Amino acid sequence: MVSTKPSIIELDMKKLEELLGRAEAALGQEDYATLKALVESYAYLAELVGDKNTTIARLRKLLFGAKTEKTATVIGGKTEPDPSSSMDAETGVKLPAETHTESSGEAPPQAEAQNASQPRAEGHGRNGADAYVGAEKIEIPHPSLQAGDACPECQQGTVYGVGHPGVLVRIVGQAPLQAKVYHLEKLRCSLCGKVFTAEAPEGVGAAKYDATAGSMMALLKYGTGMPFHRAEKLQEGLGIPVPASTQWDVLREQAKRAEPVFEELVRQAAQGEVLHNDDTTVKILELMGARVGQEALAEEPAAGSAMKPGVERKGMYTSGIVATSDRRRIALFFSGRQHAGENLRDVLTQRAAGRPPPIQMCDALSRNLPGELATIVAHCLAHGRRQFVDVAERFPAECEHVLESLSVVYHHDAIARERNLSPEERLRFHQAESGPTMEELHAWLVRQFEERLVEPNSALGGAIAYLLKYWEKLTLFLRVPGAPLDNNLCERALKKAILHRKNALFYKTCRGAHVGDIFMSLIHTCELCGANPFDYLTELERHADPAASNPREWMPWNYHETLDRISALAASAP
Repeated sequence: MVSTKPSIIELDMKKLEELLGRAEAALGQEDYATLKALVESYAYLAELVGDKNTTIARLRKLLFGAKTEKTATVIGGKTEPDPSSSMDAETGVKLPAETHTESSGEAPPQAEAQNASQPRAEGHGRNGADAYVGAEKIEIPHPSLQAGDACPECQQGTVYGVGHPGVLVRIVGQAPLQAKVYHLEKLRCSLCGKVFTAEAPEGVGAAKYDATAGSMMALLKYGTGMPFHRAEKLQEGLGIPVPASTQWDVLREQAKRAEPVFEELVRQAAQGEVLHNDDTTVKILELMGARVGQEALAEEPAAGSAMKPGVERKGMYTSGIVATSDRRRIALFFSGRQHAGENLRDVLTQRAAGRPPPIQMCDALSRNLPGELATIVAHCLAHGRRQFVDVAERFPAECEHVLESLSVVYHHDAIARERNLSPEERLRFHQAESGPTMEELHAWLVRQFEERLVEPNSALGGAIAYLLKYWEKLTLFLRVPGAPLDNNLCERALKKAILHRKNALFYKTCRGAHVGDIFMSLIHTCELCGANPFDYLTELERHADPAASNPREWMPWNYHETLDRISALAASAP
């Protein structure tokens, strides 16, 4: 096929709207929605191209996303990293040098000194044997020698245990879901005709799918974003077919049994000291249908909604809420019509009476606020920083000053984490170390407008105006103990939902979305608490009844203690 140069057609927005009106009558609803989104994207890009302040680099970031926002990259590599320091993955600021302990291996001293001055970068791809905590450990004794035997080499000394064995790691591949087929022998009496069938091995129940099978399906689907049909193809290719519909049936029933634990997780998250919340989009086909969609659009906005009365709500969202308390983190996901603020309001209705208002970390969108419920609002410093990252190519000197000032704050916060400071100690540390820097930055920002050094309507003026408008909430960490710097904790949590959306594209029903929310909440809370999500989901399924009756004892951070208690009671029983 010979490609030809496309002809240029001049269209204004009025003509585009008329075109969409004619297309709506001729096309189906799905095709019309696709065409409308395409036209809106064209109009948005045309507006950006017409803006004299839009650069090719800005368009490239909008279309393909920025690869990194590290300070050294944004300001052209002017900040040289200290070899003895590591870099913060979110902000690109230097972290304090790590404390290097003496190696327990047999590396020479000069190698240890080199490793201490040049720490191994993250993502190096090499793992020691201790990293394989889930691997089967097999002890291999020496075939001919034992401790105390005579040395076969010199015939004079005796051999003894070295203390640390030689280690060999062998990794094998297998299907995510394994299967065993038991052929139970049957014998029939030739006289009476009675059939005698061999009993199944101990521990093999009548259920086809073990508790571990559902846990693996949940991790594949909601932990790594693998769609049911893709897992079906993988299993089929490995000779162990598990249809997509069967995977859903198993997970739907397992989610029902895990629902009480999820509800307890929500209740405990409501007691948190700091709550992060944010939104991302989601597609739920049930809400996109004509009949159900019209019913949903006809509903009045919920109390506390940021929407104006009478305005139709068309969007669908997955809200992420991460609650922190006593160095414990709980992640919650909610999918549907409600915004993050409305979902946070529903969570906070379960907050115990008499508890002080929690700190709420979010961006500056009004829809993130929980309505009439009181919170101490802090805004994300990373969002304010990003305003300057976006315009750094046009205003390098001014943006460099702001970014380097903020890097000082993140550097001090990293030191506070390394020292394991309490919230009160961290507050005093930031007031002493970061306070002067932020005061100088605020004076500099004000001076840019007062002395007319920056045009207020320019891109840089907009970035400065953003910081000044929300300065009190952006700097809450200088006044309230425990206030975080940014909302990166919640944004990282939302990557679970984004990964699922990129791979599976949509949920079919609201029930399916709720099942996804339950498993994502349990899985990501396990990851935040350092628990094994596969083991946790498996034990929840095996102990569904006691977990439903007393879910407080089956949280990701204490279920091992509950299991030990059950084992001790079973051992002491006559």
